[in-house]
Amino acid sequence: MPSPMGGFEYTWPFYLGGVLAYLVGSIPFGLLLTRAAGLGDIRKVGSGNIGATNVLRTGNKKLAALTLLLDALKGAVPVLIATNFGPDMAVIAGAATVIGHIAPVWLRFRGGKGVATTLGVLFGIAWPLGLIACAVWLVIAFSTRYSSLAALIALGSSPGFALLLGDRQIAWLAGFLAVIVILKHHANVRRLLTGQESKISLGKRAK
Repeated sequence: MPSPMGGFEYTWPFYLGGVLAYLVGSIPFGLLLTRAAGLGDIRKVGSGNIGATNVLRTGNKKLAALTLLLDALKGAVPVLIATNFGPDMAVIAGAATVIGHIAPVWLRFRGGKGVATTLGVLFGIAWPLGLIACAVWLVIAFSTRYSSLAALIALGSSPGFALLLGDRQIAWLAGFLAVIVILKHHANVRRLLTGQESKISLGKRAK
């Protein structure tokens, strides 16, 4: 006899896990840290993004590094916890966390671009894949000094590396995350094509 709940008694843990992961992902560490440091609203600096690259534009390297670390951890931790409940829960948690970072309810769904959080998710769900993606990002970033280009190449290639590692489910997750992060970088893509994209600068904050 079909369940009157329509199977909800079996699926509610996935909904709950997704919501909790979304809420963790939606914590705007870049905004909170810059405000706590007396640097004002990071959304009014540079690109207006709340991620580590824009925090770096304040000239505070330590704060940018801390933002990068926390954004990555909020991607990895929910996935690591979710793996205890099975691979499906881990995939849901990974997707929900990145969506939370990109579209946080606290900031009227206007968040970051999801690169660090996605890398954290990849590390949490398959550390070799996360390591490869980070290595690709570092090589491209240091050779071209374009953070956006490094992100596009690192995440865009991650589904292929996931397949090489032999996990189709993680490849689908990596592909989904790559698509939404690339879409979030649409303005960066236009600037890259026109040669107007800003490069990573480790100097002092520009006036």
